[in-house]
Amino acid sequence: MRLKLGLVAVGCGLLSMACTGAMAQTGYKVTAEWKVGGDGGWDYLAVDPVTNELYVTRGAHVMAIDTATGKLVADITGFKGTHGVVFSNDGTTGYISDGRSNEVAVFDRATHAVTGHVATGANPDGMVFDEFTQTVWAFNGTGKSATVIDAKTNTAVATIPLPGKPEFPVTDGKGSIFVNIEDKNLIVHLDAVKKVKLAEWSIAPCDSPSGQAIDVKSNRLFSVCDGSVMTVTDAATGKVVATPKIGDGPDAAAFDAKTGLIFSSNGQSGTLSIVHEDSADKYTVVDTVKTAASGRTMAFDAKTGKVYVVVGKFGPRPAPTPENPRPWPTLIPGSFEVLVVSR
Repeated sequence: MRLKLGLVAVGCGLLSMACTGAMAQTGYKVTAEWKVGGDGGWDYLAVDPVTNELYVTRGAHVMAIDTATGKLVADITGFKGTHGVVFSNDGTTGYISDGRSNEVAVFDRATHAVTGHVATGANPDGMVFDEFTQTVWAFNGTGKSATVIDAKTNTAVATIPLPGKPEFPVTDGKGSIFVNIEDKNLIVHLDAVKKVKLAEWSIAPCDSPSGQAIDVKSNRLFSVCDGSVMTVTDAATGKVVATPKIGDGPDAAAFDAKTGLIFSSNGQSGTLSIVHEDSADKYTVVDTVKTAASGRTMAFDAKTGKVYVVVGKFGPRPAPTPENPRPWPTLIPGSFEVLVVSR
């Protein structure tokens, strides 16, 4: 996922929840701030549905945070460059993509101990666990491929070439995997059973799609894009059916099947955009919650309806060098925190 730093956070919606064309208030707001600290930037985060712990990837380590207290439970170390965390439905096994090691680490969710490693393509980034096939899909950023891991044996069983750099996969739980292709403005549809590519769909006017979510019931995919646009795509045909407006610099998306709300965390505008699915092809922006600049990634807890957005403060960006022409600014020590957004 991409680091995008904003300078100004914008305000939030003011009107009552009505699901009309006007901005409305959903009742979501920042209800807690957990100052967890820790070194390193961050990427994907995910809530374990069994332990209720929030996992945050932090480069060389992964933090597990108790969502009841906001306190650090464990810090899993020994990595080179972590990106994603997913969980098997066995209740005990988790997976961490370690991009710079070109592998996925297998870990025990009760002890937080790493129990194995699976070699992948170059720079595994986003991942998804597919319950239908009992497989873990690791999408390799620079490798432009997907490595499929058998969750029963924790061995790689297939590698599928992709047309570009993959970002943020989702599964429909019925045999299909969908992944954004960031540098080609595409969604790729994959057959999880046969482990082959089925289709490539342009999602114009989306530019540089990153976060993605899915509504399995309506069969719609939600991709957040540069230019403050979310594209809604028919997962059967690949047709873009709507383009609601969101905040600037989005990098993660989530869908709440209970309420029909779609969330987009926007790092440059420092907001959480909330869009309501009025019908399969009609969408209304119903709220904009102020978070903080740099709040580009998030996790949604389907049990509680809470959204977790991670933020931090950065120093000046270092001067570019031939070895590192686009250096990241340094995180100010102690500034990293988790924002809890809830009703």
